Amino acid sequence: MEGLQRCFVLHTRPYSETSLILDVFSEDSGRVTILSKGARRKRSNLKGALQPFTPLFMKWSGRGSMPVLTYAEPISIGLPMRSYILYSAMYVNEVLARVLETNTPYPVLFLDYLNVLRELAQADNPEPALRRFELALLHHLGYGIDFLHCAGSGLPVEDSMTYNYREQRGFIASMVTGQLSFTGSQLKAIATRHFETPDQLRAAKRFTRIALKPYLGGKPLKSRELFIPRGRSTGK
Repeated sequence: MEGLQRCFVLHTRPYSETSLILDVFSEDSGRVTILSKGARRKRSNLKGALQPFTPLFMKWSGRGSMPVLTYAEPISIGLPMRSYILYSAMYVNEVLARVLETNTPYPVLFLDYLNVLRELAQADNPEPALRRFELALLHHLGYGIDFLHCAGSGLPVEDSMTYNYREQRGFIASMVTGQLSFTGSQLKAIATRHFETPDQLRAAKRFTRIALKPYLGGKPLKSRELFIPRGRSTGK
């Protein structure tokens, strides 16, 4: 069918007595807000399909502030998110809904999103997948920091050296350590998105929180406020 796009529903909210407003991430159009008329009716064939983590073919019409859904069909069953992994997947959806401008295509980021959902569905530890996705998201947002060279000298970073992060500049060698300090080994892991040790994962999480903060604003993420089962990490 002409005009179909591959999509995922990021979030839904009720509208009137029978309809839904959908926050959708599509391969060709990016993030769009769509009205699905009658989707909450008991006999609606869309009721079970318009769920997060279910790949969909979708089509909509209208050029106003909120186009209307005209077609939706699952491509496959929803990706299974087990218990505590679900919170991590919800976090990914909330971050996308928060930072992406509407109607701006991100076709490569769409594939990164699909990949992180697949990884999470199979993961025991969600953190490596989340860190890779956050770094990919920063890249697509135009965040262009060099992790492999000292911003002061231009020399390659050394594993045992300490580097302090300077916003919009990069990492500068320093003897002073703090929340903005990273070792060369940690920076290399972040650059390659390959994390071999818990220390490298912790450093990547610390960095992505710092880097994403200006995009997320001061409003807390709802997914971080959800209950976290004892002994498990959501990776957020």
